[in-house]
Amino acid sequence: MNLVVDYGNTGAKVGFFDHQEMVEKKTINSLELVKRFLEGSEAENVIISSVSHSAKDIIAYASRARRKFILDHLLPLPVRNHYSTPETLGVDRVAGVCGGLQLFPQSDTLIIDAGTCITYDLVDAGQNYRGGAISPGYSMRFRAVHEFTARLPLVDPAEAPDFVGDSTIASIQSGVFYGMLAEIEGIISRYSEKYKEMKVVLTGGDAGVFENRLKAPIFASPNLVLVGLNSILDYNVNR
Repeated sequence: MNLVVDYGNTGAKVGFFDHQEMVEKKTINSLELVKRFLEGSEAENVIISSVSHSAKDIIAYASRARRKFILDHLLPLPVRNHYSTPETLGVDRVAGVCGGLQLFPQSDTLIIDAGTCITYDLVDAGQNYRGGAISPGYSMRFRAVHEFTARLPLVDPAEAPDFVGDSTIASIQSGVFYGMLAEIEGIISRYSEKYKEMKVVLTGGDAGVFENRLKAPIFASPNLVLVGLNSILDYNVNR
């Protein structure tokens, strides 16, 4: 049994895999509970990916595991990494790329992760990771409008905002939502000019906000990072 842990900015997502099949998923919201969970786990193989806490500290609690790995820039990957500064590449992006490769192993694939930031990552049909882009995420845009102006309010998102806002609140909701939607569609379009048969995978906490509004065909995968972590774990266990 494989155990994968994705510790993000707000908590940890944990997945149990039997080969390629995820058989259980948990969300754990505190570091102490993650450590306690790992202490009791009997999983044979474990991998930790963390953007907010020390992965080395966390994995020490997986004392029963036979094989333990930390996802960093030194860990071998099932994809060839062409990023010029691999030590600065977010481990969540790496896992998402490997998840996209797992879903579409022989296709050019654009992975879009709509989380705290929205990231775009391209892995080609030859299993080469080419890089991508980072821009502000959905909630971050609302905060920026408020925090970098003197009088504009902090606004909550609307589920389906009117395109033409008839108040300041409605105008912010429209601008943030349709601006981000246009960005995503525009970037998909630009990549598609070069990669004609490209697949698009959408994941992340805000994926559901946009997945049914995009014109381009996409594949929604809420567990993409966990799938990618499991593929990295298997790759290293079987080397």
